[in-house]
Amino acid sequence: MKLELRDVSKYFGGLKAVDNVHVTIDKPELIGLIGPNGAGKTTLANLIDGVHKPTTGSIWLNGARIDGLPPYLIAQRGLGRTFQVTRAFRRMTVMENMLVPAMAVRPNAEKRDVEEKACKILELLTIEHLRNELGRGLSGGQQKLLELGRLLMLDPQIIILDEPFAGVHPKLQETIHGYIGQVRSQGKAIILISHDMDSIFSLSERLIVLHNGAIIADGLPNEVKKESVVIEAYLGKEEGEGDDA
Repeated sequence: MKLELRDVSKYFGGLKAVDNVHVTIDKPELIGLIGPNGAGKTTLANLIDGVHKPTTGSIWLNGARIDGLPPYLIAQRGLGRTFQVTRAFRRMTVMENMLVPAMAVRPNAEKRDVEEKACKILELLTIEHLRNELGRGLSGGQQKLLELGRLLMLDPQIIILDEPFAGVHPKLQETIHGYIGQVRSQGKAIILISHDMDSIFSLSERLIVLHNGAIIADGLPNEVKKESVVIEAYLGKEEGEGDDA
């Protein structure tokens, strides 16, 4: 696997949301992506998965350029993500929600095989008992788990998790922690965007810090958090000044 952002910038009018970012991910690892309010984290995720096109620069996945491709084609090439606001199909059952991404990527797959895979993932996420419930009937935390399950149905090599712990009950947070650990053990690369510093530092093997759209630090978490520029930009802020990219 290899994801490479080459001098990527994104402008919205006169605002530079992402500023000349160069990042390479070429091995299975869990990367924490943090930064203060408005740092550009979600915009960067939107550029990687095709929601936005870079103003300048290019994005490459496994040797092929992907910036400009629609999100579904990028997903087919092995990159998936979740969103801050869950996007489950509200009028479909949990099982139907799980089948959609799998059938989109493998339209000729046997339905029974896909359903068996979905059941295993739902069991892993502790929501198999909700398989016949409509998406709109799930709690916020359960919808987060469903979105994680839908993502796993794609079997992506590289995963972007955008605020997976936000608004989730502590018990469900533990389930999501376990999910992330199991997915990482399968040899996948994960980019974790979160303002939950306990989760970031307990899970991350590498830490990237954005500030004003630019990368100000990239390295081992225990080393990055000691850098004065990081402390000033993010970690040294008073509680309540958190992160909402």
